[in-house]
Amino acid sequence: MTVREGGDGPMRPSQQMRDLGIVQYGAPVLRDPARPFALPDERETLDTVVGQLLEVMERIRRAHDFSGKGLGLAAPQIGIGRSAAVVQPPGSDPIVLLNPRVTDASEDMDERFEGCLSFFDVRAQVPPPADHGGNDDSSGQYREGRLRAGRRAAHRARN
Repeated sequence: MTVREGGDGPMRPSQQMRDLGIVQYGAPVLRDPARPFALPDERETLDTVVGQLLEVMERIRRAHDFSGKGLGLAAPQIGIGRSAAVVQPPGSDPIVLLNPRVTDASEDMDERFEGCLSFFDVRAQVPPPADHGGNDDSSGQYREGRLRAGRRAAHRARN
């Protein structure tokens, strides 16, 4: 557990995430449906949002060790009610998801413990990941297929 500056005792992990710019559980932006991007018309807005997601992910990586675990972040988690996310599986480059949609779930029973940056004090067993879905490319063309980032991509697509 992180110690607060000034020695006021331990800082809750969720407070550490909040201090890094992560919206926490209960905020309306996490409950409301994320608004999709109208691509390619909103490309400039999209580039700004993706840049902000990557910037916050870098701050999180500097503050918390996610090595070997991967990391994912959706725009609503940084207070932006738009449908974009970035996932980074262990040892891979970030994958940008634009207007992501899950279309099918795996039937494999592979529950694992998983956490969420917006509910960082709790880890829970999560059902099998979605393994088929799609997202838009930067021109607005929908692409469907097997989700390369599996569990992390499905979690972000639900945001």
